[in-house]
Amino acid sequence: MEANLAARPQTSKTAFKVLGAISFSHFLNDTIQSLMLAIYPLFKMEFGLSFAQIGMITLAFQFTASLLQPVVGFYTDRHPKPFSLAIGMGCTLIGLLVLSMVASFPAVLLAAALVGTGSAIFHPESARVARMASGGQHGLAQSIFQVGGNAGSATGPLLAAWIVLPYGQRSIAGFSLIALLAMIVLIGVGRWYRQHQRKPSIISRSSGDALPSLHVARTLTVLIALIFSKFFYLASINSYLIFYLMHQYNLDTKSAQYHLFYFLLSVAAGSLLGGPIGDRIGRRQVIWVSILGVAPFTLFLPYVGPDLSVALTMIIGFMLASAFPAILVYAQELFPGKIGTVSGLFFGLAFGLAGIGAAVLGQLADLWGIVTVYKICAFLPLIGLLAVFLPNLRQPAPLTTASEKTKA
Repeated sequence: MEANLAARPQTSKTAFKVLGAISFSHFLNDTIQSLMLAIYPLFKMEFGLSFAQIGMITLAFQFTASLLQPVVGFYTDRHPKPFSLAIGMGCTLIGLLVLSMVASFPAVLLAAALVGTGSAIFHPESARVARMASGGQHGLAQSIFQVGGNAGSATGPLLAAWIVLPYGQRSIAGFSLIALLAMIVLIGVGRWYRQHQRKPSIISRSSGDALPSLHVARTLTVLIALIFSKFFYLASINSYLIFYLMHQYNLDTKSAQYHLFYFLLSVAAGSLLGGPIGDRIGRRQVIWVSILGVAPFTLFLPYVGPDLSVALTMIIGFMLASAFPAILVYAQELFPGKIGTVSGLFFGLAFGLAGIGAAVLGQLADLWGIVTVYKICAFLPLIGLLAVFLPNLRQPAPLTTASEKTKA
């Protein structure tokens, strides 16, 4: 029997222990994912790789991490697999062990693909679990889930600098313990998921059902455009902020890294608060303010001094990060009953666009200079004007169990 997991009753309790477990697992997963990118210099020196081969490693990692996510979500919408989260983390564990022992470039590609596959399995199903555990507070649940990932993304490069770079390739095997810990946590989550599945199915009538298919397609196109705006701009900060600050203000590397840390801290805060704010005032409003509202700050950023740039990047990070929980939950409500597919699509887009953005902006920086790139990227949030085409989605209609519907 297929469970409809589009929504939970508003009266059910929010399962904060489950949300905490899935957020912690997201932290461990994204720590490993960001570690992959941070150890490129080690493999470049170890195997004498060219930049083109480094790009192939990224392609192998991003191909599985991005493109497989909607496929996994589509499948698990029809065939829920409570323990697939732990199995996915097992792929990551194997990938790390292979990565610590490889002696050839093709083996590096295989290991990168395995780590990416683990991430592809993890994100759609964990987003589903977060919604199941939300108790109706869908934005809050997604924020708690996503802040773990933000923290992990910031932690991975630090661990690479402290452990992998000084101690070499073999030390990567030690990070398999992180994946093992995540597997243990996710087995517990899987048990909860299985028990939750056995409860009566929940049937919700969401506004996504009422919209004509043409409007649904247009709304989805707008959401994808907003995701493009957000993640292309974030790629310019994540990948090149340090270089921009060093070039524009003659800052040393350490000072520039502090600026990046402040930015990442604000991103974590935005991820945590964006969801519950959307629960209170509406997700469309949060999307509108966080994407378009950030434009004045991005437009000013290339023309201010180093001190003010810290404040502006923190505001930008907070506002842009607050958009993603709202966009994801909005999309889930647009397509009730397709939580895995929608989550996989949007997480896949986030991964893919971030990777493409970093590559494209790097090429432009080589051609025109990093400052020019920041001036161009400053206009990306104006794509947020498209939010005017987002319909106001109603709250889901009163929910009934499948058995109650039969009686009626």
